[in-house]
Amino acid sequence: MSDPYFFGYGSLVNLSTHHYHDPKPAGLKGWRRIWLNTHMRGSAFLSVHRVEKAVIDGIIAQVPDADWVGLDMRETGYARLNATNQILIDTNRPDNCAVYVVPRTRETDIGKKSPILLSYLDVVLQGFVQIYGNDGLDHFFATTDGWDRPIQNDRHAPIYPRHRQLNPTEVRRVDALLRDHDMEII
Repeated sequence: MSDPYFFGYGSLVNLSTHHYHDPKPAGLKGWRRIWLNTHMRGSAFLSVHRVEKAVIDGIIAQVPDADWVGLDMRETGYARLNATNQILIDTNRPDNCAVYVVPRTRETDIGKKSPILLSYLDVVLQGFVQIYGNDGLDHFFATTDGWDRPIQNDRHAPIYPRHRQLNPTEVRRVDALLRDHDMEII
């Protein structure tokens, strides 16, 4: 039996946030990313939701010996779903691949949109640039819903536990994207 894979569409695209084997670019058909409010924290979660003809870019990577414990712990608040038949890849399609999704039971409508942590968004966008170049940033914004919420600027005191330091070029690129998309920064 071969090792299973996961599909990463957010922070897992940033390879510096994990050490899973055999990472490679892949797509996921029938899904779009979405920023959500949850009962679990006061900032937005990045998840995916089904949209019939959509495709998002991300990565797949192996979970050695099907040892999901560490990855499940990292993805606390998410449910692991089988996505094998939705994976798009040029070569060596995995026999078993999962994606993490925030379950509907954990979503909440708190009357206002919880903010997106800039430290979290920085990690995600840094990963997309590393894997897909600048086109990856455009694809991420175009295939993600829920941008109607503020961005909480926590760069100087990061709240996101896997935050990464961006270099000056990356900071300028992310900040320009936020301006171009008229994002409210608080």
